[in-house]
Amino acid sequence: MVTVEKIKPLADRVLVKPLEEEEVKRGGIIIPDTAKEKPQQGEVIAVGPGKLSDSGEKMKMEVKKGDKILYGKYSGTEVTINGDEYLIMRESDILAIVG
Repeated sequence: MVTVEKIKPLADRVLVKPLEEEEVKRGGIIIPDTAKEKPQQGEVIAVGPGKLSDSGEKMKMEVKKGDKILYGKYSGTEVTINGDEYLIMRESDILAIVG
């Protein structure tokens, strides 16, 4: 069985657990899950070693495990591990680290 701890992203890829945004109901209207926008904030679960530059040097990753990040709406590839949803994306798809 594959566990999150056993997953090691390659190159400049990052494993992210999307954070669910708090559901706000206004005026008693409930929005179904299919109409909700995807979350664009997540927590970094695992980080790859970094990609190689053209000169063959390994470039250091800017994000680290535990960082809260913002990413593009359609970034990454969705994967399911033990029933939980995760994203694997390139570090360049990450827009910001949340303070």
